[in-house]
Amino acid sequence: MLACVRRRPVIAPRIGRTLHVSVTRMQRQPFDPSAVERISEDVDVCIVGGGPAGLSAAIRLKQLEQERGKEFRVVVLEKGAEVGSHILSGAVIEPRALNELLPDWSSRPDHPLKQPATSSTMKFLTSSLAIPIPHPPQMNNDGNYIASLSQFTSWLGTIAEEMGVEVYPGFAGAGIVYSNDGKGVLGVRTNEVGLDRNFYMKEAFEPGMEFRAKVTLIAEGAHGSLSKELINKFDLRRDADPQTYAIGLKEVWRVDPSQYRPGEVVHTMGWPLDWKTYGGGWVYHMADGLVSIGLVIGLDYANPWLSPHNELQRMKHHPYLTRLLSGSSTRIAYGARALNEGGQQAIPRVHFPGGALIGCSAGFVNIAKIKGTHNAMKSGMLAAEAAADVLCETTEESTASEPESPRLSDMSAYETSLKDSWVWSDLHEVRNLRASFNTPLGIWGGIVYSGIDSLFLRGRTPWTFRNVSRTSDAAHTLPASRCKRITYPPPQPPLSTDLLTSLTLTGTNHAEDQPIHLRVRANGVEDAAVRREHVKRNVGEYAGLLGRACPAGVYEYVDDEHTSSVEEGKSEGWGGKKLVINSQNCIHCKLCDIKVPTQDITWTVPEGGGGPKYTIT
Repeated sequence: MLACVRRRPVIAPRIGRTLHVSVTRMQRQPFDPSAVERISEDVDVCIVGGGPAGLSAAIRLKQLEQERGKEFRVVVLEKGAEVGSHILSGAVIEPRALNELLPDWSSRPDHPLKQPATSSTMKFLTSSLAIPIPHPPQMNNDGNYIASLSQFTSWLGTIAEEMGVEVYPGFAGAGIVYSNDGKGVLGVRTNEVGLDRNFYMKEAFEPGMEFRAKVTLIAEGAHGSLSKELINKFDLRRDADPQTYAIGLKEVWRVDPSQYRPGEVVHTMGWPLDWKTYGGGWVYHMADGLVSIGLVIGLDYANPWLSPHNELQRMKHHPYLTRLLSGSSTRIAYGARALNEGGQQAIPRVHFPGGALIGCSAGFVNIAKIKGTHNAMKSGMLAAEAAADVLCETTEESTASEPESPRLSDMSAYETSLKDSWVWSDLHEVRNLRASFNTPLGIWGGIVYSGIDSLFLRGRTPWTFRNVSRTSDAAHTLPASRCKRITYPPPQPPLSTDLLTSLTLTGTNHAEDQPIHLRVRANGVEDAAVRREHVKRNVGEYAGLLGRACPAGVYEYVDDEHTSSVEEGKSEGWGGKKLVINSQNCIHCKLCDIKVPTQDITWTVPEGGGGPKYTIT
């Protein structure tokens, strides 16, 4: 993929200095974090992630600022080059939280919710038939809107900036700033810019800086790197199940006018997935002649021969979709993203000393509705209200006496209000539906149970299905020798294409000469032995799963001409194979970190601004 270096915007903070200082005198010297002096900015609230949750929190804080007559400095750090450029979803948006946050949104001439849902149906697909089946009541879309979540998020960003929020695109939250005793969070650190692949400082090197905040809100989305760190450090998942995930792949087509039915919402089950694999598809007729087509696959799938991208391409050859995409139809966008599926029982404690998790960082997706935006936004609003209370209390106390050391904000009120809100009841009703598929009931039993629960029980049961074995999605993967190899038909353009052709539609860019942000790491160690063991296990037992599973062609297990049986002890390869990581292709979906059977891939943030450039997804 073509790559370019994105220059960071120069920001003039209140103290009259730029956020980053060039250190050209140290160019091409090895980077030593302890030797770099970082600029530090004090803010009231620092929000990591400019998605619906983070921006809703920021907007609500500014509303409360006006209501209470107290000024709050609110900063939003967004790793995408633009607000919305890393956002991807189906998406059918339930406007419940939006109605509360911005009651006048529909009167704003620039709002992106132009296409209301007009019908909702479900079909069971065989290889040749599309059979209508009952539509669960939770999936009713009356009053909902079909939209690009990327455009919706960009619109929220504009409103936040108009209200005085400092939104900084291209600034990735790369590390946590802890208190001296390590018991709380004082803010976040942005990533360095201008390091080469070997961690040497280039001429344009700029060190990351610290945003020290009274309250830090983490809104990275599903399986974010800072969220993982905080959940582990503060044992936030002690009383919750492990989070489980799916991978959602999406294409946007401009269809032939004869096939366009604005507002139509269709969900599918069955083909192309086999009966052992949880998942389903969607077809959403958006505004302006566009149609969103996608496939969600549970990452607890067992067969390492499965390719999510190829499953989506194969799905389009079903007669129902072939007809839809016939005539003058043209594919104009592609993308993929991991999403939470664990439900209410997988939500960790959402507060920690100094801050909180909001949105998909905590996991508020209602998988029965196939929606999470409304819950993510509401969680951000509730966190904002708790943060405003903390800030007001802190202001009153600081006028009486200035503390010698920063006091860690207590955001426990946020969790209390969350559990008293409609978010909690929304998730409680459907808590057993997805979980029933990982019980002794199996796939077919799960279908029957979830049908009965969604239609009649509506979650009013004394039991909750729990992941008592704490089995992760990666642990569900079986060795390749125990699974049937899947042979996919060759692409038939323009209906179906190879993966790299799809990838060109994501607009993905990363600076070529930067540290690889996908790290092969075991127990904190990164060396040739760790990489060799990765190849040995993943090629020898799992047939190079990541080479098929990654929806962006990042991972390849290629022939290693320098590796022989004699040399293997010194090489990073094994069995004549080595791992190549094409990190410039990464679309930040997080599948690798979640699904790799050896759990030795760690996704970290690249230079700010790198990644996909979604605009209509």
